Amino acid sequence: MFERTIIEHKDLEVRVSDHATEGMIEVLNRAVQGSEGGLRFQLRNIPSRIAAYGDQIRFVSLYRKNKVTGTVGSCYRITGQGRLRYPSSYLRYLAFDSVYQSDISYSKKKEIIRSEKDDSFKKKTLDIFSKPHLLDFNQIGENDKHIMYAFVESMNERSKNLIHQVGYEYIRSFLTVAFSRFKPLSDPRVTRITTPEEKELMKELLLDYYRDYSLFSTDHIFHGDKYYVLKEGGEVVAGVSAIPSMYKVYDMPGVWGWIYMKVLPKAPYLKRLFHPEEFRHLVFHAIYCKRGREELLANLFESVCAAEGFYTGLTWLDDRSHLFEKLRSGVKMGALNRMLNAKPGLVYTRFLNFTDEEKEVFYDAPAYISGFDFS
Repeated sequence: MFERTIIEHKDLEVRVSDHATEGMIEVLNRAVQGSEGGLRFQLRNIPSRIAAYGDQIRFVSLYRKNKVTGTVGSCYRITGQGRLRYPSSYLRYLAFDSVYQSDISYSKKKEIIRSEKDDSFKKKTLDIFSKPHLLDFNQIGENDKHIMYAFVESMNERSKNLIHQVGYEYIRSFLTVAFSRFKPLSDPRVTRITTPEEKELMKELLLDYYRDYSLFSTDHIFHGDKYYVLKEGGEVVAGVSAIPSMYKVYDMPGVWGWIYMKVLPKAPYLKRLFHPEEFRHLVFHAIYCKRGREELLANLFESVCAAEGFYTGLTWLDDRSHLFEKLRSGVKMGALNRMLNAKPGLVYTRFLNFTDEEKEVFYDAPAYISGFDFS
């Protein structure tokens, strides 16, 4: 493990490391994702997810008087195929220390987050990601072509402005899709794959299914050994990786957001689907379906929920992709999705050492949104 200083000024330091220190974990655990007026939530399983990235993650952290006050994670992977295949780094865990105040009156209990005005420090930290070779990944050379990318809420003007300032370009948008069942039932056609041969076959099917997508990677598709398939006549016709996850939700926008936060937790059956203090759900990652059989995804998702003991699943899809259109129009996704009024997420990229012609294809190709990166 290493940690070294790359910028130093008075009592400020920026350090790069290949692991998350205890202080960094504390900052990340306190961080509330999202923007004022939009969805705001906290991740609940940060240390285990960081561990799953192994040696493919680096942290760039801001220290003030030798105490960490903010950090950004960079997750290295090879993404895409053909003209879309490049070394890439996904920016995750952008968190800068905030001051938390609590009002715990009997009638109203909420946490108010007051962010520090340190966008300039965030910009200096993010500027380092125009030079990924500084992060000590053996695979990255200074003049290599490289894609840096991040996901930003469409309502988060502050983050959009910040990421624009450091050279990122908007290329695609995506939406959250929810699946739910009050009493999920098992389907005998659905099994969990376990053998190396089954996994190799599934990997080949996924590579073919996402061959025209940017940012697709087979990393983490078998995380936790929870990849399920639906077979007919011995043929895999649908598959999904199921990743247990949990959020603490602070706020959701609009009338439906109020219903989610205030009504669902008190309704006997609906509270199974959503509870803001402990929103337990499966993340559906690396979804596969044979073309023309998309209606079977509902059976697959329901059976996976039954097997794993969950009522709700979430996934994130490019909103101009074939899979998104099929889930929206031809698959019975359940009550939660009908009530969901999700705002688009935006895919921002920084293309390093690319020509304009090489970049152009990314604007037309659907982007793969990794569920693992949201878990």
